[in-house]
Amino acid sequence: MLALKENSVASVLGIGKPKSAMGYVEAIERGLPIKSLERVTRQVAPDDKEFKYRLIAKATLARRQKAKRLSPEESGRLSRIAQVWSCALDVWQNSGDARAFLNRPHALLEGRAPMEAALKTEVGARMVEEILGRLKHGTAA
Repeated sequence: MLALKENSVASVLGIGKPKSAMGYVEAIERGLPIKSLERVTRQVAPDDKEFKYRLIAKATLARRQKAKRLSPEESGRLSRIAQVWSCALDVWQNSGDARAFLNRPHALLEGRAPMEAALKTEVGARMVEEILGRLKHGTAA
C-alpha cells in the first residue's frame, strides 16, 4: 500500500514529493526533520498536547530538537502514523471523521482504537490499513 500512497504520506510529513519510493525510504533512513513530528501531530491530534510523546519520549525529543532530526527508527514510527492518517483521510475525506474513526474502539481490533494499534506496532498499523481498505471498497469492516 505504501507505493500507492508515498506522495500523500510525504505531504502529511511535509517532506516534499520524493523522486521515487526509494527516495522516501532514504529520507527515513537519514532521519526526518523534527518539523515532520510537529506537522503530523497538528494533523492527527491537534487538541492533544501529549500525542507527540506517544511517538517519542519527552527526554528523547528534547535531544532530537537540538539536532533538528529524528533517528531512523523514530522516523519510521512517524511515517507509520502518517501512512495510517493518509489512509484514514482517503476513506473519510475529512479530518474530523478520520480522527473520530482512529480514536474510537473497533471490534476487529478487539476493542482497541485504531490509533492505539497503529502506535504500538507495525502489524497493528497494517491491520488498521486493512480495515480502512475494506471500508473504502465496501467490504465488511
